[in-house]
Amino acid sequence: MRICLITPRPDHPVLAATTALLTPRHQVESIDPESEGDGVQEGTAVPGPLADVYLLKARTPRALALARSFEERGAPVLNSAAATALCQDRTEMAGLARRAGLPFAATRTVASLAGLADERDLPYPLVVKSRHSRRHDLVTRVDNAAQLRGLRSTWAQEPVVVQEFTANRGWDHKLWVIDGRVFAALRRSELAEEGRGPTLPLELGDLPRGWQDLVRTVGAVFALEVYGVDVIDAGDGTPLIVDINAFPGIRGQMGAPEALAALALRAARRP
Repeated sequence: MRICLITPRPDHPVLAATTALLTPRHQVESIDPESEGDGVQEGTAVPGPLADVYLLKARTPRALALARSFEERGAPVLNSAAATALCQDRTEMAGLARRAGLPFAATRTVASLAGLADERDLPYPLVVKSRHSRRHDLVTRVDNAAQLRGLRSTWAQEPVVVQEFTANRGWDHKLWVIDGRVFAALRRSELAEEGRGPTLPLELGDLPRGWQDLVRTVGAVFALEVYGVDVIDAGDGTPLIVDINAFPGIRGQMGAPEALAALALRAARRP
């Protein structure tokens, strides 16, 4: 089989480990969507025979355009360009999750942070995030109007989503899924006063009842096969989903490269 990684970083730990598992019997190559010519935006780049399957470990507009071009020519892409793009828009993400009955944080969209700062009687504390997820985007807790106004100098025109802050212990449950197999860890929330620390191991048996089924349902709703779900405990094991990511890093999870390699080969063999 010929497996192609769409990524600027084929040396990413989970991709490198997956490649090592596959290469004794299969051909693994990579393509950096940012290094392709201008035609990638129109889906005209990278001519030639298709790979048997593409793993989309990039989320930029160029990466999505490239993935769509392969899909239009009949190649399987994991995850699809459409599913990946959906997870980049926090407004669309929240809307789909809540329509599906998932316990996703109530979310409203504001055209700009400046417009939000002009509103009165906001129910502080708030969680304010860039509407469009990307590297170095805005994700912060805002406790008062002065703090919100202070963000205007950098983020005034940024489209944002707003969520009421839900009291919790300050830990995100990082739940990752590859083809239905769940992996788990704990990480300090980026909203916590202590700041983010190391990722801590978490046994699946220590998750509250029903959480594994919940994150598998997320995959079905969002048409994802490799994804991450950030969940906080809103009290007594009540889950609240705060983020969904297509093809996250899944670092340090024993068995993750094996699961990814098996998924890639199964997708490549589909009729």
